[in-house]
Amino acid sequence: MNKAAIIGAGPAGLSAAITCAEKGLDVVVIDEYMKAGGRLLGQLYEEPDGTWFNGIEEGKDLYKKAVALGVEFHLRMPVNNIDVEDGLWTIYTENIDFKARYVVLATGASESPVPVPGWTLPGVMSVGAAQVMTNVHRVKPGDRGVIIGVNVLSAAIAMELHLADVEVVSLTLPKKNGIIEEAGNPRDVMESLLHVSHMAPSKLVKYGSNLMKNGFMKSMGISLYPKKGVKMWGAPIQLRKAVTEIYGTDKVEGIKLASITTRGEVISGSERSIPVDFVCIAGGLNPLVELASIAGCPFYLVEELGGYVPLHNEKMETPLEGLYVAGNITGIEGAKVAIAQGRTAGLSVSQKSGGQELENEIKKSIQSISQARKSSPIQFHPEIENGRKKVAEQWDAYHLKHT
Repeated sequence: MNKAAIIGAGPAGLSAAITCAEKGLDVVVIDEYMKAGGRLLGQLYEEPDGTWFNGIEEGKDLYKKAVALGVEFHLRMPVNNIDVEDGLWTIYTENIDFKARYVVLATGASESPVPVPGWTLPGVMSVGAAQVMTNVHRVKPGDRGVIIGVNVLSAAIAMELHLADVEVVSLTLPKKNGIIEEAGNPRDVMESLLHVSHMAPSKLVKYGSNLMKNGFMKSMGISLYPKKGVKMWGAPIQLRKAVTEIYGTDKVEGIKLASITTRGEVISGSERSIPVDFVCIAGGLNPLVELASIAGCPFYLVEELGGYVPLHNEKMETPLEGLYVAGNITGIEGAKVAIAQGRTAGLSVSQKSGGQELENEIKKSIQSISQARKSSPIQFHPEIENGRKKVAEQWDAYHLKHT
């Protein structure tokens, strides 16, 4: 059986499927969502050169190309389990069990929750949900809202909401507690935000970010940070404010916003109420790794990659025969990196399946991953390269131990 199963129809999965099909493999793609495209579907942003990246169109193009190559799609179909016996993988869903010699896990990422008092009210959603509502379904999440959690993802989505004529009154922090530490610490947040400042329309913000190159300047930047925030895309980013509560009777009616110290501690008596009709919570992204865990793949915690990631090498191979990974399951990065990783995984599968000599093609594909990473307009973590090196070191140590 010369068949490859791709779990996940996002940018990495579609790219892997196309590559495998181009090399003559029989390919099936399985995804729980109703449309192919994954996180591409919600992405809309301006490139550094002034052109626009439209994720919906990119997703459509990849899907059409895959279909034209004979790739079989099964959408609206969650995968419950995978296992392997005698070199043959079985993928279990509620309706159909799929058999394949090779499996590429391109399951993407999930959003991390940030608990805030009142977060169970109707009208509170993850920032990713607001992105899908706005960019995919063309439905505004509300007329006037706030984003709790300031990071690369929330800053980018604030821009997208602004383009959709949705008023974001503030991007601000959650109140720091025993669960929330970095997300409620102004200095840690400023560190991450510097990596998206180039997307701001304000020249002042772009220039100011260049000054924040050392610890002293960052401390000064937080100490002197304007209490009203710095506006990007019409919304003030308030690093010296924190939401202490979301309030409302049957739905979101507003938030309570308090001033905080440079260490994130709430200043007593500073709370004030701000009326809003929706709230987005942005806790960041984590690799979606459950299926790799079920399969028995080794894991490592790599903070620079967003959390626990399955062990893999630069060819996107895992230590389990016939199991490959690509995209955000390997670490949180942009769609272009995921597409490049998907191609590399597809080439690795193709070489293993048919004995084709694809080594030069694989090397070029690995180089394209690095190039995509360097040219990406959004970096989710400033130390992503260090994270990749840690995984490579773990791979070498694992194989040294098991040979």
